[in-house]
Amino acid sequence: MSRALLLAVLAAWVLPSSAQEENLQNRGEIPADLMDDAHVREELGVNEFTAPSISKLFDTLQFLMPLPIAEVERKMPARMSQDRADLAIELGFLIADGFLVVQAEQLEKVEELAKDLTRYGKALGAGDRVNRHAAGLLESAKNKDVAQLKKELTSTQRDVEAELVSLRDADLAHLISLGGWIRALEVSTVAVEKQFSVERARKLMREDIADYYTESVAGLEPRISERPNYLAMRDLLAGLRTEMVLEEGREPTVEMIAEIRKQAHKLVELALQRQQ
Repeated sequence: MSRALLLAVLAAWVLPSSAQEENLQNRGEIPADLMDDAHVREELGVNEFTAPSISKLFDTLQFLMPLPIAEVERKMPARMSQDRADLAIELGFLIADGFLVVQAEQLEKVEELAKDLTRYGKALGAGDRVNRHAAGLLESAKNKDVAQLKKELTSTQRDVEAELVSLRDADLAHLISLGGWIRALEVSTVAVEKQFSVERARKLMREDIADYYTESVAGLEPRISERPNYLAMRDLLAGLRTEMVLEEGREPTVEMIAEIRKQAHKLVELALQRQQ
């Protein structure tokens, strides 16, 4: 290979294209309370690969107990998708379900969760990292150590993200986080609608998060962002952002939560719509 060609290859690898730069600018700032402090201090720092923590997204659920586990239960597909974007967003749902199971202390479900995490980690090329956490999940469930279970799930997201850094695939890191948030929103809206109070409803009115993910979807590379389901998701997210804004002196109502729940259900259907 000639020196000129070698330099060109290196430049293409090291320097983001103008399209990539534009996409990164479109992502917006992550709401401060969705960043893991430890994550900021680690190798990734805050950069284009950093995505909101699913653990932080699920912190709200402790204020919304009891959780409607039976009503929102989902089974992961037996057949793995061949599309990496599909796998990433489904992994986000799976990690979120892990927090849901742990929050509800249904530790008998951890074994199946660990198996599914292993399948998805392997499919995304992060099998070795995820296997370690799957073993940790089983050990923590055996010891009924809820706090350690949550740490293992948080580390699973971060270790897959670290693997994606090495593959220079920021989009998949953001899709994992997006899947986690959509699942958290679905569960939260059902919980609040079933047991409504203004205080509980206010926990859902996070227009900053809806705004962040609207921009995050827009910032995905075109082969993903221009899929019909992602275009529809972006429109839904933008609408949710408007729905969640509370004007001064206005309180959330049962009707508002019912509408947000309806939109969250549509988001779930679109997010889990696999590429044909």
